[in-house]
Amino acid sequence: MSLRLDDQVCFGLYSASRAVTALYRVLLSGMDLTYPQYLVMLALWEQDHRLVKELGAELNLDSGTLSPLLKRLEFIGYVKRTRQATDERSVGISLTPLGVALREEAEKIPDIIGEAMGLDVKGQAKMRKDLDKLTDSVNAYREALA
Repeated sequence: MSLRLDDQVCFGLYSASRAVTALYRVLLSGMDLTYPQYLVMLALWEQDHRLVKELGAELNLDSGTLSPLLKRLEFIGYVKRTRQATDERSVGISLTPLGVALREEAEKIPDIIGEAMGLDVKGQAKMRKDLDKLTDSVNAYREALA
């Protein structure tokens, strides 16, 4: 493999990621969400009333990254953070009624993204499976180097 930029898989992944993220930016602007905030909302729509620590682990985000996202989501009224009575160091996160209602507006987004990618539902599922396999492979290789 050459060192030409156009021959690099990493550059293809980077370019595709930027393009998809830019489309999400357009789609999410009317919902007052950034892409990382959208990921938080997706996780909460899937399972509400969680500990921030659990949410961070699922999204692979450290507290220094997640906390400002949650503060902003709370400020705009989509989530509520509460200290746990049993352990004040532990913070719970839950959707507000406004955050629950936002899900209906967001439900169109996956179809739009699939259409933009030129993929039907099966194609999207295959791509996701392939990307998961790629991620696992690269992470295992990196861990073996460490």
